[in-house]
Amino acid sequence: MTMSTPPGGEPAPDDGRAGAPGSRRPLVTIAALYGAGGSVIGPRLAARLGVTFLGRDIPALAARRSGEPPEAVAEVAEGPHQSGERLAGGLGRAPIIGAALARTSAEPLEATERRLRACIEDFLADAATGGGVLLGHGGMVVLRSVPWALHVLLRGPQEARVRQAMTLQGLDRQAAEHHLRVEDRARIGYVRRAYGANGLDPCWYHLILDSTALDPDDCVEQIAAAAHARVRHPRPSPPI
Repeated sequence: MTMSTPPGGEPAPDDGRAGAPGSRRPLVTIAALYGAGGSVIGPRLAARLGVTFLGRDIPALAARRSGEPPEAVAEVAEGPHQSGERLAGGLGRAPIIGAALARTSAEPLEATERRLRACIEDFLADAATGGGVLLGHGGMVVLRSVPWALHVLLRGPQEARVRQAMTLQGLDRQAAEHHLRVEDRARIGYVRRAYGANGLDPCWYHLILDSTALDPDDCVEQIAAAAHARVRHPRPSPPI
């Protein structure tokens, strides 16, 4: 894992420059199980904190900055199972990560995948210097060394998440249950595959919310309060 900017370093003097303690902006990473409302809470939280929201567009933005093929970076970010499930119905095919990566270069698959994932990590690290709300993509692992970052997990019982997905996305039960199985597997699998970590382990997070039991705006207020507290009193997260 590479980080082109060292946001986790020692605090600089409060001289008014970007990154100095007096000018730090809240930084929140959100991991969310399917139906937990991350795509609703994330943007509202960013607006509440006055920072940028970055979610599904992270791979495309990272690819644009690095010059890598956007479809290859997206496949690394989503994983073969998730991207295949999404595209199989509309395109009649299930893309395989090796095929997408093979188009990028003649490098060995493992080395190519590491390089493509590194461009996402570099993008997250650079985004962290200006604050923001980052949804998914293993942000709680990539940015763990940032002392003022707040790492949040949104979850809830499966049945409650199915019902919430039906409401938020206008799905029937069968579709919501299908998406829950596919998306949960993909999101958990990405962190395990990329970093060898269990993304459901509470040790990765400062705040865990059952966002099916709370109104989204109440979740936003709780997370915002904790994010401001982390900025006021930054402290390194212990190693795992």
